[in-house]
Amino acid sequence: AKKHLEINPDHAIVENLRKRAEADKNDKSVKDLVMLLFETSLLSSGFSLEDPMVHAQRIHRMIKLGLGIDEDEPEGAEAADDTDMPPLEGDAEDASRMEEVD
Repeated sequence: AKKHLEINPDHAIVENLRKRAEADKNDKSVKDLVMLLFETSLLSSGFSLEDPMVHAQRIHRMIKLGLGIDEDEPEGAEAADDTDMPPLEGDAEDASRMEEVD
């Protein structure tokens, strides 16, 4: 059976995205949000993403935007902050579990 994507134009998210897109057609955050919405619907329907890394980068940009972190901040500065962090508990266990799935 062929799957269809249905969009409710009256949904608050869709209305808000439409208004933001009309206000600024070059707004990168609106484009990212639309693509995240689409990719999330693909994932929740059981499809795989062609390039999961692009999806992860979009999520990362949206998190930075939500936290008010400057997009122009060099990536090296963030990586330097991570070196002071202790490893997550069970990190090695999670990695081995992920290998089992593959």
